[in-house]
Amino acid sequence: MMRIGCQSGCHQRADRSFAWRGYQFPLCARCTGVLLGQIGMVILLLMSVRITVVASLMGLGVMFIDWLLQRLDVMESTNWRRLLTGILGGCGLIGLYAWLFSWIRSLF
Repeated sequence: MMRIGCQSGCHQRADRSFAWRGYQFPLCARCTGVLLGQIGMVILLLMSVRITVVASLMGLGVMFIDWLLQRLDVMESTNWRRLLTGILGGCGLIGLYAWLFSWIRSLF
């Protein structure tokens, strides 16, 4: 599983990953959140729940701001915050994909 996590592009840093019973998750907290958000949004789409483009961009924006604050050494994020913002970002990304797909489909 660690190889798959690495191939997905995750840095897999131990200090930014959750662990269970001594085993590190194959994805960092943010990537875990993104994956959970994407899966959750696909399930919501299958149930005909849609989110607006603005809501999608806000979800991605919250994740970006958390990353940026950490990157600029303004504030260190926590794994739980990374997980939460990752979920919002994952939902936002799939929401944008769904909107884009609908828009392209409407052209034909």
